[in-house]
Amino acid sequence: MDSTPRPQALHRLVPMLPVRHLPRSVDFYAGLGFEVETRRDDWGWAMLRLGECRIMLDQSIFHATQRPSASVLYLYPEDIDAFHVESRRRGLAVPDLETTFYGMREFRIEDPDGNRLWIGQPRRG
Repeated sequence: MDSTPRPQALHRLVPMLPVRHLPRSVDFYAGLGFEVETRRDDWGWAMLRLGECRIMLDQSIFHATQRPSASVLYLYPEDIDAFHVESRRRGLAVPDLETTFYGMREFRIEDPDGNRLWIGQPRRG
C-alpha cells in the first residue's frame, strides 16, 4: 500500500490585489460589473464578486512594498462582445477588441493601481 499522503484539494482560489485607494478601486471594478460582497473600509479591504468569480482588494499590501504588480488576471466572460460594450457603458475607457495570434478575442486594461487585466474569450469559428 502506498502511504504517501495525498495533497489536499483546493475548492477556491481568490487573488488579492494591492490597491492604494480602496473606494477608487471598488468604483473601477464596478465598471466591469463586479459587486461588493464584503467591504471593510477600516481595514482598507474588500471582497468583490462577478458571478462565481471573486477578487480581494487590499490597501495594506502597499504598506510593505511599493513595487508594481507584475501579475495579470485573465477574466473570461461568457460573451466578450457584450462584456466590452457594458464596460464602456459603465464609463470605463477600454480599448477596442482585438483577436490575438493565440486565438483569443480580448482587450487589455489596467486598474488604477497598475494591476493588469486581460479580458477575453476564445475566437469563434
